Amino acid sequence: MRKKIYIKIGVLIVLLAGVAGLAVNYLYQSTVVQTADSVYVESEREESERRDVPLDMEQEEPVSILLMGIGDRPDDPGRADSIMVLTVNPEEESMYMFNIPRDTRTQIVGRDFEDKINHAYAYGGTDMQMETVEEFLDIPIDYFASINMEGFMQLVDVFGGITVENDFEFRQDGIDYPEGEIHLDGEEALHYSRMRRSDPRGDLGRNERQREVLNELISEGASFSSITRVNNVLDVVSDNLRTNMTLEEMRHMFENYRGARHNIEQFEIEGENTTIDGVYYYEVSQDERERVSKKVKEHLGIDSGEAEEFVQDED
Repeated sequence: MRKKIYIKIGVLIVLLAGVAGLAVNYLYQSTVVQTADSVYVESEREESERRDVPLDMEQEEPVSILLMGIGDRPDDPGRADSIMVLTVNPEEESMYMFNIPRDTRTQIVGRDFEDKINHAYAYGGTDMQMETVEEFLDIPIDYFASINMEGFMQLVDVFGGITVENDFEFRQDGIDYPEGEIHLDGEEALHYSRMRRSDPRGDLGRNERQREVLNELISEGASFSSITRVNNVLDVVSDNLRTNMTLEEMRHMFENYRGARHNIEQFEIEGENTTIDGVYYYEVSQDERERVSKKVKEHLGIDSGEAEEFVQDED
């Protein structure tokens, strides 16, 4: 029986940082350029319509990135099984990191109905997923990155594993996770970040573990310097990562934005579990959407006072 694929997005920004770091140190080596070319996916939209002027990374402006873990399914375009938004403010040297629960009920951009937010990818690919997240929170999404499960595990192993602080003992997919500080290889890290049934906080607890793994991988990727493992990292990146960030943009990200990793603020989008016509959803109020939107816009240096009003969702 085919093992159900759970994709975790913790590794995404690290892969970007890893490629960027390698590009800085080995910019003129053909393998780096080839890797950057292989992961690059041109988006049909040139820039977010929620910015008055185009983003200029050379001016070290705050930037937003949508991180997605895409669940591959036979004869199916897949869904964004994990969705995380990162905003990076280089002047403040700070980063915001938050999950959007994949079952969040919202209007799907380009469709005349509401559905789970992660279904936007199945309906219209990356661009529709980005635009639906933008519409949901009324914020600009500048870049995206996506990865699959195999890439997640391989990168953790290339870095020699990660160390996390586990809040409580649990067992997941035949692996025991004791309470306290534990070191995880790639497969262990994947199952650690996918667990939710044994967590009293459910999806919110799982989201927190994803962000914990991401933090560790950010540190590993930003400090990575082993020339002997360069080819291994490049192979993982080339086979498993896709992004609309060019090599030059990755270089700017690594050189001018990486200081933000030392000051990361994590938060949740609060909501309620609900069932509509027998289907489970995560329902987020308009007030909560506005709260998160205002917080993110301030971090991006956008005047939220002039923002368009949210469209009231209709049941």
